[in-house]
Amino acid sequence: MTLNRAAINPWTWSVALGYNQGEIVSGQTRTLYCAGQTAMSGDGKPQHAGDMAAQVALSLDNLEAILGEAGMSLANLVRLNVYTTDVDGLFEHYGVLASRLGAAGVAPPTTMLGVSRLAIPELLVELEGTAVA
Repeated sequence: MTLNRAAINPWTWSVALGYNQGEIVSGQTRTLYCAGQTAMSGDGKPQHAGDMAAQVALSLDNLEAILGEAGMSLANLVRLNVYTTDVDGLFEHYGVLASRLGAAGVAPPTTMLGVSRLAIPELLVELEGTAVA
């Protein structure tokens, strides 16, 4: 079955920021709900304390690893939630996230939330995705 995606953007300002206001997905056969991914090594150790750009990149790598295990990629993301302990710091390095999503040809509806802390205090960002294939 073919996956069809249609962007829903009653306003165009969000497209310039790299996300759609909504997406209609039809023809889906599988949905993957990913747990929040952070800058953790393969053995469960936090990495890159204090380095937002490196944490975003590793969180994306970890999200891609889960997608890959399911036979998917960033191109299959239809929803992305971003949690951060430093909204301003994340905006300074948002290009790391936006460029990887852009390279995958997607702009999934995204919510960014500032939180007081994540499960492990030295972590700055967590990415939670939903993908369909």
